[in-house]
Amino acid sequence: MEELNLLGSTYADTILTALPILLKEEQNDVAATPAHPAGLYALYGSCLAGSLVEQLWNFAWPAAISLIHRSLLPVAVIGFFAKLAVIVGGPLVGKLMDYFPRVPAYNCLTVIQVAAQLLSAGMIIHAHTIHPNYVSSVLVQPWFAVLVIALAVERLSGLALGVAMERDWVVLLAGTNRPIALARANAILSRIDLLCEMAGASLFGIFLSKYETVMCLKLAARLMMWSLPVLVVLTWLTNTLSAGVLGHAKCPQTDFGCLSTGSIHDAENIFTASIEATKHGWFEYIQQPVLPASLAYVLLYFNVALAPGGLMTAFLTQHGLNPSIIGGFSGLCAFMGVAATFVSAKMVKQLGILKAGAAGLIFQASLLTIAVAVYWSGSLSQEIPFVFFLCLIVLSRLGHMSYDVVGAQILQTGIPASKANLIGATEVSFASLAESLMLGVAIIANDVSHFGFLVMLSLVSVVGAAFLYCRWLKKPTDAQRSLFSFDLESSYCEFRFFIF
Repeated sequence: MEELNLLGSTYADTILTALPILLKEEQNDVAATPAHPAGLYALYGSCLAGSLVEQLWNFAWPAAISLIHRSLLPVAVIGFFAKLAVIVGGPLVGKLMDYFPRVPAYNCLTVIQVAAQLLSAGMIIHAHTIHPNYVSSVLVQPWFAVLVIALAVERLSGLALGVAMERDWVVLLAGTNRPIALARANAILSRIDLLCEMAGASLFGIFLSKYETVMCLKLAARLMMWSLPVLVVLTWLTNTLSAGVLGHAKCPQTDFGCLSTGSIHDAENIFTASIEATKHGWFEYIQQPVLPASLAYVLLYFNVALAPGGLMTAFLTQHGLNPSIIGGFSGLCAFMGVAATFVSAKMVKQLGILKAGAAGLIFQASLLTIAVAVYWSGSLSQEIPFVFFLCLIVLSRLGHMSYDVVGAQILQTGIPASKANLIGATEVSFASLAESLMLGVAIIANDVSHFGFLVMLSLVSVVGAAFLYCRWLKKPTDAQRSLFSFDLESSYCEFRFFIF
């Protein structure tokens, strides 16, 4: 017995002394190395293929619809119901994805999204080929109803795919305990999405300036069909190169993921559970210590008229602008987003995280104030003032995207890890609600002559976001002080008088 004890003690001592103690530099190297680098590169490829088609179509359909009906109404109606689908169906789709294995669920949603894109493209092609007399009553046409449903399904499935990739897959592939690798992967995914937005808008704008609208839509439809097998193969490759980590069960109790008897029983009441989860999310959202910073982020989503999107595309199309220039405008706005991922890091280093957030908001509000002044001067009929107006909007995106990056870091600091997903999803829901409300206003004020009213509302929301954030920095609570290691009052916005 003594020999066994001695042997056991010697073995334990050997194991303890054999365990390596990593130096700080070695720990940083481990933290910066992804757990599954090959799988992560395959994920980047999948994101590139999917985002390129999605961003191209996000620019294509408002431009094509605006050529049918010279009003903001059709684009506003479609956008409103798409946002409504996200608000209502988002929690439900999220719950359903939790009940199924990752790879099959992702492939299923990919098929649904591509099918919805093809159906919507077919409806718009049909609308361009029917007799012009039907165009005046576009909202009561059967093809328009099908188009609204198809684009709502496309937006909802696209949101679910994005959430799965950004909140689940990238964490598994980069490693939950490797923060540097995860941060780099998040930055790369963000840049891929913005570059695809830039390329997609520019590409379709060039096509639209050289070919007929129907021909451009058919080219987009072919790109959608080609992308489907590529996405499926890249999804399979991602899981294969990561040693099947995406196929691991989400629930530990069974070998079949979450599809246990209890889970199936819960799935029968999934809608009720989604409603309760939404209510709980709203409550937790209101109680978060960095609520003003989050509300400032939500307020920015009320800006639908002074930002690239469906309404701006419709406005520029009906203003008679060349489609290639419209695509270039959207592409430059996306390029500013890419630049913001680099600029925001330097801003945080030079100003601190709180001042960097204030600087981004003030920069955006200042430029948009000048842009609105140019709009209301009545000189947009001239080329130079109109180009100046668009350039101000492009430059303002640098401030918007800088706050988007910095604001996310503020929320990550202030929100407990146990509530990060819940509060984050609720914030997205509120942002979608803000956009849907503005699109509802656009439905009422659908004539192009009323675009100035939407411009003013957008400016008020951006200025309100800057004011709310600066007020928060001036009067922080004790809980807010404890979250940051430096004096919040020293980070108060020194440039507030520049706007107000």
